[in-house]
Amino acid sequence: MVLPELWTTGAFAYEEFAARAEPLEGPTHEAMAKAASDAGVWLHAGSIPERAASEDGSGSEAPLYNTSLVYSPAGELVASYRKIHRFGFDKGEAVLMGAGTDLVTVRLPETVLGVATCYDLRFPELFRGLVDAGAQTFVVPAGWPERRRSHWTLLAQARAVENQAYILACGTAGTHAGVPQAGHSIVVDPWGEILAEAGSDEEILTVDFDPAKVATTREQFPALKDRLLGLETPRR
Repeated sequence: MVLPELWTTGAFAYEEFAARAEPLEGPTHEAMAKAASDAGVWLHAGSIPERAASEDGSGSEAPLYNTSLVYSPAGELVASYRKIHRFGFDKGEAVLMGAGTDLVTVRLPETVLGVATCYDLRFPELFRGLVDAGAQTFVVPAGWPERRRSHWTLLAQARAVENQAYILACGTAGTHAGVPQAGHSIVVDPWGEILAEAGSDEEILTVDFDPAKVATTREQFPALKDRLLGLETPRR
């Protein structure tokens, strides 16, 4: 199960970030851990505005992060990801939140998840790094604006095709701080085929897919083996 980005505040509700920020294992964590355990599912709980611990442990003046949370069916927090690419250029998230530094993958019984968030979708090098770390399925929660919806679909398919991986991209519906959201959550297979796509309103997609198709695709069309740039030791 996958929830959207910053659903506790709204991705464009900048003035709410500090007021609603919470520790990594705060109230939202407690609710999501219980939800995952009660349902017996792997849960990507979207992202929250995280207030990191300050040096004195008080939490005051501590940096904020846009942090994703992933839970096991037992309700354990198995991974968290601080968004690396913050949107806003010289305002909003870009100045209010710190940048993460770590690539995050999660090993499930059936596949390896690579975790990214919203604006990250525009940076293919992040997804290449996740592939090199073993990712086979990318999970991308987002608060993507409606006016750039065509980019959302295009980039989701591009990241799937170029990395021969599944994309599970959850887009926010409705309006955040007056900004209409794109919705259109989408699931894309390793060949770029759209397996399911929501509309612009609130909707739940239930999608069956075969994780083994990643390995099959990479074997049948081994484009990743021909990479030369960006590798420590270029293949010849």
